[in-house]
Amino acid sequence: MTLVKRSITLHGHRTSLALEPEFWSVIEDHIKRESRSLASLVAEIDDNRDPEDPLSSAVRVWVLGIALSGVSEA
Repeated sequence: MTLVKRSITLHGHRTSLALEPEFWSVIEDHIKRESRSLASLVAEIDDNRDPEDPLSSAVRVWVLGIALSGVSEA
């Protein structure tokens, strides 16, 4: 599976995040619906994650939560 890398600025520092295209698709749909930036969403996830967890893992778990909440609302 191919990872897609995106560069963003978090708390004044440039970082990159590599995720599978399917995760990026969910994220892009969400930020478009919420009219927010990718950086603001990832910063929120970053602020709420356990510092020992990799950022990419925290983002994947966030996407899973979004997907599961959509299933429970259906």
